[in-house]
Amino acid sequence: MTQSGDNEPLKRQLTVGGIWLLAINGFIGAGIFGSPAAVAGLMGPYGALLFLGCGMLMFTVILSFAEISSYFKNTGGPIQYTRRVFGPFVGFQTGWAFYVARLTAFAANVNLLVSTMGFFFEGVTGGVGRIITLFLIVGFLAWVNIMGTRQAMTSVGVLTLLKFIPLLVLVLGGAMYLSPEALGISAGTALPDSATFGTAALLVIYAFVGWEAAVIPAGESKNPVRDMPRALIGALLTVTVLYTLIQAASYAVLGDGLAATERPLVEVANAMMGTTGAILLMVGVVVSVGGNVASTIFTTPRLSYAMAREGNLPEFFARVHPAYNTPVGSILFFSVVVFVLSVYGSFVWLAALSALVRILIYMLCIATIPALRKEDRAADTGEPRFRLMGGYVIPGLAMIICAWLLISVSLVSVAVTAAFLGIGALVYFWMDSQKKSV
Repeated sequence: MTQSGDNEPLKRQLTVGGIWLLAINGFIGAGIFGSPAAVAGLMGPYGALLFLGCGMLMFTVILSFAEISSYFKNTGGPIQYTRRVFGPFVGFQTGWAFYVARLTAFAANVNLLVSTMGFFFEGVTGGVGRIITLFLIVGFLAWVNIMGTRQAMTSVGVLTLLKFIPLLVLVLGGAMYLSPEALGISAGTALPDSATFGTAALLVIYAFVGWEAAVIPAGESKNPVRDMPRALIGALLTVTVLYTLIQAASYAVLGDGLAATERPLVEVANAMMGTTGAILLMVGVVVSVGGNVASTIFTTPRLSYAMAREGNLPEFFARVHPAYNTPVGSILFFSVVVFVLSVYGSFVWLAALSALVRILIYMLCIATIPALRKEDRAADTGEPRFRLMGGYVIPGLAMIICAWLLISVSLVSVAVTAAFLGIGALVYFWMDSQKKSV
């Protein structure tokens, strides 16, 4: 049933800490620097408790993936999960849609990174300066990733440390302002109505997605069966505590005025530390988005690598550097395409693809659990798995939460996703015909 992983040519160097870093950077992008204002506008002082509650809801999805990931040792993550249970076509479509969504998200985020850098260096936001800056960022990240997993993860680790520093400074500085009212536990504070609560919950729970890319590089993990579950659970617990404290500290400092700010965390830092605090938080935005794109360029090329290894993409994508043991073909292709998209593309409409693809991947992967459990018992390998207690209660709750998230998906998302799945089907059957003709 499970893959031995012995035929994986990529070098196994990732520890539980490395997987945790990838998950953390998937969670934390630029969103948390702006969402506290919208949450405060809907929930008032109850925003911090909402972050805590939504983290607990996402815990059911994370736990489900923790079990699923413990059955696999090779690169691909969701591609491997869905292929094993639902067949190669579904596996390919999972990887195809995920790849396109991550590709466009990277291009959007690297543009956001450059525009945020314009706060400090005005010349990088337009004209030739912008193109050169985009080229240097993408080129540097491509070079680091080709040079080796260790070098790539070092860059992700440094950016993660730098993104945590301003957020922790804000949380620690805001702690002195905390009160029962700021935490939403004052008896005199009115509760929002159910409609407002639902809107706010949907907004907040999307701050807890993005981690799913961390399961892709299982083929480079030293012990994926053990480390994937630990890293996913640890990352969610870390982010839930951090988000909750950020929201509580922000509301404690600015009160109801938090809802009216365009850059809430920058305004909070400015209120606590003046201009120095505001600059520190702007640096935090830059390194936070930088960490997000650095982790994306590490994980996403592994999708096309895994699909090529299954024979569903040209062999070029499966090429491994002979000296550095990295998927050089996939990294180069991804880097060139995202650079072109970043410079010339107008793809805001493709953002609709991301939300629906994530939810569908969650649901497809969770649906594999019954078959994975059955086949693993039949194989009787004796290898310890991360097995959820309570039968199918937790996966069932996770499916309900994913179905609830579908409420927020627009018809545009459905149409765009269907179009790209159609293109993916053509690619799959064309590659299949090429294999048969050989």
